[in-house]
Amino acid sequence: MRANAVYSFGATLPVRGMLGRLVARKYRKTEGTGLYGERQNRSTSGIDCGRPSGVAVVEFAVVAPIFFLLILGLIEFGRMVMVQQVITNASREGARRAIIQGVTTAEVISVVQDYLASGGIRSATVTVTPDPIDSAGYGEPVTVTVSVPFRQVSWLPSPMFLGGVELRATTTMRREAVQ
Repeated sequence: MRANAVYSFGATLPVRGMLGRLVARKYRKTEGTGLYGERQNRSTSGIDCGRPSGVAVVEFAVVAPIFFLLILGLIEFGRMVMVQQVITNASREGARRAIIQGVTTAEVISVVQDYLASGGIRSATVTVTPDPIDSAGYGEPVTVTVSVPFRQVSWLPSPMFLGGVELRATTTMRREAVQ
């Protein structure tokens, strides 16, 4: 049996076999419906009116604040994780320098400040204990602590979620002094 089917995309193709009849039935063009049989918004002349309903505007007004709040939260928490990683590495570098024989506290603070500056952090507080470092003997702990208020390193003008948080990293290593 040979038949022709007119499809919604304008083609007239011969229908062959059971599969062809199923495809023809699914995509057959009917008056006033779209590709999958949904009703079209048409005027009496058959031209698409194109009048948008207010539903999209209302949905956007409801969803947009939540969406933007989510995006700003992601930016803020991402920056917090990045700064925490930088200050952790800076305290580790300072502690590695502090355990060496003959190093002063000023040198350790300078190493930490240089590392922080390369990460874009300029307003951190660095503490080295014991001070002076030479007061710690062989195998005794030397601690380097770096802290910075998140408000000073945030990329947002006014941090919403983490404004009052102080980021802190502490590294303790044993001194390698001569006995």
